Amino acid sequence: MFSFYNTDIEFATIADIAALKNLLNNAYRGEESKKGWTTEADLIAGDTRTDEAMLEQVMEQSGSVFLIYKDAQQKIIGCVNLQQHDDKLYLGMFSVSPKFQGGGIGKKILHAAEEYARHLHKKAIYMSVISLRTELINWYMRHGYADTGERKPFVEDGITGKHLKPLEFMILEKTL
Repeated sequence: MFSFYNTDIEFATIADIAALKNLLNNAYRGEESKKGWTTEADLIAGDTRTDEAMLEQVMEQSGSVFLIYKDAQQKIIGCVNLQQHDDKLYLGMFSVSPKFQGGGIGKKILHAAEEYARHLHKKAIYMSVISLRTELINWYMRHGYADTGERKPFVEDGITGKHLKPLEFMILEKTL
């Protein structure tokens, strides 16, 4: 079994789904998310980024794992989903509790994701980010990710909220 250099990071299990749902919804949507700098509340209405069924489906996909970061009380305060796609690793659902943003936890999770990708002998990590989120995109670029020039539509799905503006994803990638 793979173990991370940072011992605060571990693999999530099905038992973590409820905590993951709460973390992701609080980090991305609604009033709680506005306490952090990664909110999408001004772009997408509602309080739901994901639900337990969606998380279970993602967790059970072949080649998909969630990394979680726990505080001293063993509460999940950060996470990321990683999915193996050929010779690359897709990074999604990256979040840190708004109360803890800006304290370096995101960097630790990102480094763990890259450590895991290297362990799997992947040549790159890629992600999709809402193109209007320039502050977040700039953060990723400072960590070695680059705009591939690829854009994908961000389609409303009936779960994750009504778009308040036209949205699209830009694809960022980091060669490992």
